[in-house]
Amino acid sequence: MNRNEKVELLTYLIESDKIDVVRMQEEMEQKRKLELLSMHPFEIWQGKDGVWKTYLPDEKAGRIFRKRKTEKEIQKVVVEYWQQEIENPTVKEIYDQWIAKKLEWQEISKATKDRYDRQFKLCFQEFGKRRIKSIMEDDIEDFLKCAIKDHELTQKSFSNLRTLVLGIFKYAKKKKYISYSISEIVKDLDISRKAFRKVRRTDEELVFMEDELPKIQGYLETHADIKNLCLLLLFKTGLRPGEVVALRKESVKGNIISVDSTEICYKDELGKDTYEVRQFPKTEAGIRDVILPEKYLWIIEKIKLLNPYQPYLFMQSGKRLLEHQIRSRLKTVCKNCNIQSKSPNKIRKTYSSILLDSGVQESIVIQMMGHTDIATTKGHYYRNRKNEQEKISVINSVVNL
Repeated sequence: MNRNEKVELLTYLIESDKIDVVRMQEEMEQKRKLELLSMHPFEIWQGKDGVWKTYLPDEKAGRIFRKRKTEKEIQKVVVEYWQQEIENPTVKEIYDQWIAKKLEWQEISKATKDRYDRQFKLCFQEFGKRRIKSIMEDDIEDFLKCAIKDHELTQKSFSNLRTLVLGIFKYAKKKKYISYSISEIVKDLDISRKAFRKVRRTDEELVFMEDELPKIQGYLETHADIKNLCLLLLFKTGLRPGEVVALRKESVKGNIISVDSTEICYKDELGKDTYEVRQFPKTEAGIRDVILPEKYLWIIEKIKLLNPYQPYLFMQSGKRLLEHQIRSRLKTVCKNCNIQSKSPNKIRKTYSSILLDSGVQESIVIQMMGHTDIATTKGHYYRNRKNEQEKISVINSVVNL
């Protein structure tokens, strides 16, 4: 029997009084009432004074006391509470449901969940307590603008917040808690760029300058332990830090390095940092072959000599090197070389800047970087590497100025 036939049959039974609709509705309501009462974690009891009593859950106090003259009245209080919880959840409850589904469907990693949780905790402290049906379209715009101001968000951090808002309210609409389109609201937002906190960083902070590179690479070569060789390989390949520590021996064939994995970090049930290798990189474009210049093949050979029998390329004392260990070592190396401290990601920016300055074909650059277009590379990974004196010399040499 198809759906239309079932509808026709039900209509016929109702119209011919073969189904008592009123009684059926009463039975459904009673069943629903019993289901909601069964969800109640606290006892409902009658005191010696004849008054019926119970507790209701409360986010701040843990529980709050309620009493009524009759059992029916106290049950009504409990049913109304749980009905509201189910049919009109808070923003925080919807967020938790949405995140749980994203994890279940493997649309996000546990590391991404941790990042979303931090953003939610920062920006949704009060807004997260609001009941979803009480939130109007104007409330969302007010919330976003206040978040930018109160938390001094940059455009990048606002982008992360917007991702959460879109996810939460799209999920709420799917569950029929709201009817409006969050995408239209966000698209129509009128937010000036002046509203965002500006983070101005000099080129010296973002890349290793031309006069710094020989110092640091020379240091890494003359102090060539497993961690320094890992850093040196980063300088020569532009790999992401999480990608290099996830490399297996079989990932390297000659001077071709196949990238298909990355390290992720997330909090376990006890809140402890857990490190794992995920069998796919940060993005789809991250699956790629990176070319190590042939004159640096000795780096791979030396790594294999230091670590001949382990599955991962970079291991120490039987354990895989972790990204934060490489980050810490780079900080020490910069200090020893009397260079401003920089993160491993600045090595990656240095690598891309060298390729672009050297006139390498753009299609090759984006492949080596694991990007989808050259605009990403030039917009975020291309910086000047000349010091002030060198820049003055370059400008002075321009004939037509």
